[in-house]
Amino acid sequence: MSWRATLGLVLLLAAIVSGWSAWKNRDVPAPGRVVVDRSDYVMRDFEMIALNGDGREAVAVRAPLMERNPQDQTYTITTPLFLLPEEEGRSWELRSRTGWLSAKGEELRLQGDVHGTSPAGGARKADFRTQTLNVFPDRDLAMTDDVVTVTQPGSRLSGRGFEANLKTKDYQFKSQVRSIYEPRSAR
Repeated sequence: MSWRATLGLVLLLAAIVSGWSAWKNRDVPAPGRVVVDRSDYVMRDFEMIALNGDGREAVAVRAPLMERNPQDQTYTITTPLFLLPEEEGRSWELRSRTGWLSAKGEELRLQGDVHGTSPAGGARKADFRTQTLNVFPDRDLAMTDDVVTVTQPGSRLSGRGFEANLKTKDYQFKSQVRSIYEPRSAR
């Protein structure tokens, strides 16, 4: 056998051994390992209703896209419309660019261009705008540390830090409060 044939055989053997070694040492995910970046399910163009402990509607949500995180079973929602029911079949409407809903529906987080509207037909119609809002439907509570502007017929209030009782429609600002009053005669 010539030296070229021997060299070719040695190189072939080295290629087989290095290929086998690379194959055995590759990074293979363990079976049953959950990939964190993936949702376990996705809903498109949907409406979902969450019930409270008494079996009554606590919150309804409509949106074009919702994804559930398999790790903590929370939901990430794109351009949601949350409906928080009041008595007499009326609901608060809350809209935002993105939303987050806890696994059991006890907390909502709205982010980006948050717009809230009090129920139609109520005595004190109110609109508010902010950038973030945390809502606790079981406690009828909405709060944020951001700047909020509340518009009602004849007045506009703004301030930093906001807390609202959705049942009684009472709200308070924490700081930097400004008020503009427009009487009916000026409209």
